[in-house]
Amino acid sequence: MDLELLEHTLSARGEPTFRARQIWRWAAHGAAAFDQMTDLPRGLRESLAAEVPFSTLTVEQESRARDGTVKALFRTGDGRPVEAVLMVYRDGRRSLCISSQSGCPLTCSFCATGQMRFARNLTASEILDQALHFRRLGPVDHAVFMGMGEPMMNLDGVLGACARMPDVGITHRRTAISTVGWIPGIERLTEERMPIRLALSLHAADPALRSELMPVNDRYPLADVLSACSAFYERKRRKVFVEYVMLAGVNDSHAQASQLADALDPRVYKVNLIPYNPTGSAFSGSSPKAIAAFKAELDRRGLDATVRLTRGRDIDAACGQLAVRSFDGTRGVGAPADSTAAGS
Repeated sequence: MDLELLEHTLSARGEPTFRARQIWRWAAHGAAAFDQMTDLPRGLRESLAAEVPFSTLTVEQESRARDGTVKALFRTGDGRPVEAVLMVYRDGRRSLCISSQSGCPLTCSFCATGQMRFARNLTASEILDQALHFRRLGPVDHAVFMGMGEPMMNLDGVLGACARMPDVGITHRRTAISTVGWIPGIERLTEERMPIRLALSLHAADPALRSELMPVNDRYPLADVLSACSAFYERKRRKVFVEYVMLAGVNDSHAQASQLADALDPRVYKVNLIPYNPTGSAFSGSSPKAIAAFKAELDRRGLDATVRLTRGRDIDAACGQLAVRSFDGTRGVGAPADSTAAGS
């Protein structure tokens, strides 16, 4: 919902200021249309339905995986594709993977989104409407900005959405922003009063290999990124999550596990090892045995590490798979999309 448009429309009608809060409360608790807001005058509900789109996004496709994961492909008002994912866990968690951009300007070689053309940053309302869509399907309680795009390049929009997330059911302490190492954003988040978590996509502790996998490393070298993350920890006293995609024969050796442990202070970082999900690239995923051995070395070195559960792989909604395919199978921003859009 475009909350600025809503407030402008209400003001132009001479409505009392509490109306916007009243309408937002309904939306944040899962209302799907103005006509469900039964404590609003009927005439106002009808006028708003005609003048204010209930969402800034249109749902173009929705897919459901065998494990309960739900993936939605949206279109913005100007036709840009956006994807988001709801992950449902056995312990009752209902976690969202949210996009901050349509496409991504940073071309990480193993990520499907990086193969798309970048369109633009999303507005705070477009980001929030992803969460509201899934809230209409049921309660939600966790969120990570790890969908399409680099959130730290659109921090105004991301933080604008985060400010309202607690009303939807997702507290700031259960919200994480993931970055490839965009230092200006990390520094700004460090000063932010909202206690939002920080996640770093690292994927290689060797600078040369990291630059090969993630060209942003040439702009913001890993040593500088880790320094910024350490400053975040010193200010917030909350561990930084490290995301590490396991690529067979690329970054999964015993020596590379040792190098990672050398680079990370166990007081500051917690490592999530992510089984690689197919994205049409030249990479293949590490074997379960290789992942277990890698984790064992991190454990031996005192670094807290877990292997992330893979969710939604059968609908291309797993980590690293978020992209939009045209009907001819190519990835792009302007093309019609099928159900193979996915999560990152």
